Amino acid sequence: MLTDRVNTLSESITIAISTLAGELKAQGKDIISFSAGEPDFDTPRVIKDAAIAAINEGFTKYTAVDGIPTLKTAIANKLKRDNGLSYAPNQIITNNGAKHSLFNLFAAVIQKGDEVIIPSPYWVTYPELVLYYGGTVVEIETHDDNAFKITPQQLQDALTPKTKMIVLTSPSNPTGAVYSRAELEAIGKVLEGTDVIVASDEMYEKLIYEGEFTSAAAVSEDMYKRTVTINGLSKSVAMTGWRFGYMAAHNTELIQATKKLQSQSTSNINSITQKAAIAGLDGSADEDIEMMRVAFKERRDEAVKLINAIDGLSVYKPDGAFYLFVNIKELSNDSMEFCKQLLEKKGVAVVPGVGFGSDGYFRFSFATDIESIRKGIKRIEEFVKELKA
Repeated sequence: MLTDRVNTLSESITIAISTLAGELKAQGKDIISFSAGEPDFDTPRVIKDAAIAAINEGFTKYTAVDGIPTLKTAIANKLKRDNGLSYAPNQIITNNGAKHSLFNLFAAVIQKGDEVIIPSPYWVTYPELVLYYGGTVVEIETHDDNAFKITPQQLQDALTPKTKMIVLTSPSNPTGAVYSRAELEAIGKVLEGTDVIVASDEMYEKLIYEGEFTSAAAVSEDMYKRTVTINGLSKSVAMTGWRFGYMAAHNTELIQATKKLQSQSTSNINSITQKAAIAGLDGSADEDIEMMRVAFKERRDEAVKLINAIDGLSVYKPDGAFYLFVNIKELSNDSMEFCKQLLEKKGVAVVPGVGFGSDGYFRFSFATDIESIRKGIKRIEEFVKELKA
C-alpha cells in the first residue's frame, strides 16, 4: 500500500531516543537524558511578548506563503548585519523550521541519480531526504583527528559529473565542528567551475565558543551565487516548538520554486510565530542569546573535562553547537548496543553514533543544567568501569 519513496525513510533516531527517555521518566524511572537537541532555557520574554501582542491584535489569519514583508526585511537585515550577505525579499522564504527548509530545497533540486555529498558524522535527516527524492548519498568520512572537517582534497575526490549538491553544517550537529573562513574559501576553490549547489545549514551560528562564525556564502562571489543559506531560531533563542526556519539564495528561480511547493503543502508558516521571530532577529534578544551562549560554554568545558577523565572514552572539544561526539571505540564499535545498555543499566540517554553515520561514538547534548551533566557523566563513568571489569 505504501510507496517505495516513503518506505525509504527511517524514523529519526534522536527523536526516538528522546521519546523513549520521556516514556521511561513518565513511568517513574530515574532517567537523565542528553539526547535532545533542545535548549533547556525558556524562550526570551521579548519574543513571547511579541507573540502575545500578535494574538491580541488579531494577527491570526493567512499570510503570504513566503512570509510577511516585515519578517523578510528582518531576515535580510540580520543576514547583512551578522553575515555580510545581501538578499532581496524575493531571495528569502520562511519555513516551518529549518528541517522544512531542507525538505523543500531537496524537493526542488534533487532528481533520481543526482549525487549529494554529505560529510559524516551528519545530522540524521540529510541522507534521509536525499534518498526520499531518489538521489544518491556520497559520504565523506571525517574523524576526531581532523576536528571532524572535510579537506579540499576529500571534496575534490568525491566530485563527479553527477554531483548536484554538498551539504555543509557549521557549527555541526553532532560534532560541534566549525569551519573557518580559510577552510570555507578552500572548499569554494574546489567548487569553482562546477554547478554544485552548497546547502549551508547554519542553525547553530550563534553558539560559537572559540573563533568566529563565517557564513559559507560570504567567502567569495562564486560561493554566494551557489550557496543556499539555511537558518532559524530554534537553537539560538530556544524557539524549537515555534517552528521557524528560513532559506536565502541568490537564485530567485529556486526560491520561487520552493514557494510554489510550499503553497501546495503547508502554505504560510504560523502567523504568530512570524511576528515573534522578528524580535529574535532584530537584536532585541541579543542579551538572552549571549546569556545562553555563556552558560553552554561553561557546560561544554565541564563535560569535556569529565568525559576525557574516563578511561576508555575521549571527546574532541567542540567550537560550537551544544553537542559532544564521544569516542567509545576502545570499548565498543556497536554504539546502538552501548547506548541501549547505558540507558537500561544506568538510566542515561544518549544517541548512538551509528544514527549519524559514525559508529563507535555517541552524541551527548549538554543543553541541560550543569548538575545533571555532572550526575549523568558520573553514571557513564560507572557504566564504563563495569564494562571494562
